[in-house]
This record gives sequence, C-alpha cells and structure tokens, in this order.
Amino acid sequence: MLTRRLFMRNSALSSSLLVVPEWARSALSQQRKVSSNPLRLAILGSTYRLGSHMQTIADRFLIGYPFDGDWHIPNIKVVSMYVDEHARRVDAGPNPFLLSMSGQRRSNPAAAWPEGDLSQARAKQFGFRLCNDFPEALRVGDDRLAVDAVLTIIEQCDPYPYQTNDRGQLLLPRFDFFEQCTQVFETEKKAVPYFNHKQLSYSFAEGRTMVETAERLKMPLMSGSSLPVTWRLPAVDIPHGAAVSEAVMVGVGHRDDTDFDALEAMQSMLERRKGGETGVKAVQMLEGDDVWAASRAGRWSKDLLSSALSRSDTTMGLTVLDGRNQDLVQDHLLEQLVKDPAAYCIEYTDGTRATLLMLDGAVQDFNISVRLCDQKLVSTQFLLPFPPNEASSCCLVSKLEDLYETRTAPSPVHRALLATGMLEACFKSRQHFGERIETPHLNIRYQAPAESQFIQI
Repeated sequence: MLTRRLFMRNSALSSSLLVVPEWARSALSQQRKVSSNPLRLAILGSTYRLGSHMQTIADRFLIGYPFDGDWHIPNIKVVSMYVDEHARRVDAGPNPFLLSMSGQRRSNPAAAWPEGDLSQARAKQFGFRLCNDFPEALRVGDDRLAVDAVLTIIEQCDPYPYQTNDRGQLLLPRFDFFEQCTQVFETEKKAVPYFNHKQLSYSFAEGRTMVETAERLKMPLMSGSSLPVTWRLPAVDIPHGAAVSEAVMVGVGHRDDTDFDALEAMQSMLERRKGGETGVKAVQMLEGDDVWAASRAGRWSKDLLSSALSRSDTTMGLTVLDGRNQDLVQDHLLEQLVKDPAAYCIEYTDGTRATLLMLDGAVQDFNISVRLCDQKLVSTQFLLPFPPNEASSCCLVSKLEDLYETRTAPSPVHRALLATGMLEACFKSRQHFGERIETPHLNIRYQAPAESQFIQI
C-alpha cells in the first residue's frame, strides 16, 4: 500500500538532483540535446527563487523529473525567460547606480537582479536567453515568433510585491501577461499553446476574455494548479456520469491562492457528474464563528466532513502531542484547533451542493468526500508532498507536455474559468460580511473528459 511516507522517500530524487555536482547537472543538460526536434518553450514569470512555483516547475523542463518509474526529460527546450521581478526592479531603480572611483554615478546592471534570483545561473547553465520584455521572449531576440509554447507562472514576490484590492484579492498580472503575448500572436498571425499557472485572473471578466481570445485565435489554452492532477490516496474518482448530491472538501492555506487550488480540485471531481457542468447559481463565504454556527445548523453534512477528514494523515491536536487518534468532528475539536476557519459554500444550478472548508490548525493537507445519489461516498486525499520536494509539480508538467506536444488541453479551460469566477464571487460575499451572492454570470457549461486526468501509480 502506498503511504505518504513511502511516496516521499521514493520521490526524493526530484529535489536532491538540484544539488548534485555541476558535472552531473551538465550531463543531464547534454542528454537533453540529443532529443530530436525539441519544442521551444518561453517561460514568463514573476520570480525565480528557490521554493517559488516558477523554480519547481521550470526546473522540471530544464533538468527532468521522476515519472512512471523512470527519470524523464521532456523533449522541450527552454529558449527564453522573462522575470517580472527583475523588470520591475529595473523600472523602480532601487540600486541602479553605484558610485565610481571618481565619485560619479555609473550604471550597475547586476544590481537589477535581486538577491537569491536563479535566472542568471540557470540561463548560463542551460543556455536560454534572459529577456527584458514579452516580444523579446517570444521572438528570442529575432524579428519573428521563435517559440512553440508558452508557460506563465505568476506569484507574489519581494521586494516589490503586487497589491491587493479592497476584497483582499491579490492583483497578480496574469491577464496582462496573456494580453501582451496575444498581441504578438496577433501581429504574427500565429498562436502557440499557452499555459497559465493557477487561476486565469483575479477578475472573472478578464478570465472570460482570455478564454474568448484563445478561442478566436485558435490558441490551445490551459490553466490551473497541480492539485487536480496530483496523485490521490486512494486513486478514486467520481464515475463519469454519476448523479451527485453533495461534496465537502477540507484544505489549508491563505485566502485567494491555495483556496483556488482547492476549489479547482473539487471542481475536477464534480464536473464529472451526470449532465456535465451546468454552472453555479450562488455562493457564500463564511469566516470565523459564522463557520461553526453554519456547521451546527447543518449547512453541510457532518458525515461528509468526517469522511473527508478520515483521509487526512496530518491531523493535528492530540495526534501530534502523543500519537492518539481523534475524531475531529466530535466534541467541538475543530473549533478548538482552527482559529481562522473559512467556508466556501457553492450552490450549483443543477441542485448539487459543495462546501470547501479551510481548516488551518486541524490538518495540513487536502481531502474530499462526495455523496453520490445512491448514498455511496467517494473520498480521497489530493497528495501534495511537502516542500522542498514539490513532487506534485511533476504531475502538472506531464500534462503541460501533453498540451504542448498535441496542441490539445488535457483538461477544459472552462474548469479554471468557473473556479476563477467562484473565487471572485466568494470574495465579494466576504466583502459584504458573508452575504449570499447570486451568480447568473457563472452559467458555464462544459463536459469533462471521460477519462480521469489525475496521475495514477
């Protein structure tokens, strides 16, 4: 039986390879060069530091990753990279000059690269071009489009952090990246497959525009996180076309970022229900004591919550103190452990109900339980190995390879669009002190692939 401990031990190679001697890394780089006609990839991101999403994903393309019982090196060559943290540092000019020996100010380009940035070292080792803007990255310094695929990974970074709006949403420039790339595609009259990491935008309207633009340009577009495609313990899914009545998911993390991951993972299962996806009717976001009041009022099924928690292998409380197992649903234990709970309550147009509970302090993983209409429960854990291994990114990169090589997205972009809209609407509810928000604009219809898309061992 696969356990988290066995999985972590067997997949440790994925992170340890980054600290092997230089000759070994160079050997892997040389191994890449023997691949025939590799696809050319441009990576556009906000920060390239150890532990960043950009590092864990980009390094898979540069170095390879363990997959399906072997070490796999994608037949994809990174040819260019744009790092927004560097570009904004140049624009802001925190230290763009140094005093020369004579006392005059002189330019210092190296100062534009923030401490801890990996871009220059990786570019030197793997031979890709560091670019100052999007046209340069997509044309690789030439006058014509010179890449076959685009990967964008945008996240918060220092010392020039992105701002938040009055709802508490992080204003990451995902739409801006997309728009500047599509301007090049429009000029070139050619579009290449494009992956946007996590939600399409903080704005549903911008996300919808991205999907419509991609459809107009006939550009394969995919968006999302690694949670829907990572391993599951156990490896189960909702039968395609099954009737579903309710779902409860539990997760952890900060508002906005990991909450999208959890909503998308939940949606990756619920989209398989009978009739396909027909959209969301209304949402409500509860926080603090309102979560416990809603729980006592039966807003979500206690047996589904208990079922989801039973899949966790990171329960806190007495389990951490002295190894005793606990039924966290009983005796108000969740209320004692979780100081800042949040509940995302989703009402689908077909009558299905779903609740995402963010329970920092009670568990440290993501788990779900779904009730089928025949009363059977389907429950599982979305496996996320702890940093620095980040082995779940291997699952995501394998799907990106499918996207780039086949020019067909393995998962529907409308899933990410719907989850983007759900998250924005829930933050509107939060802004209005937990008011129920009607969402007629989320009448998004699509069919999920018949085959499950998560990686199975």
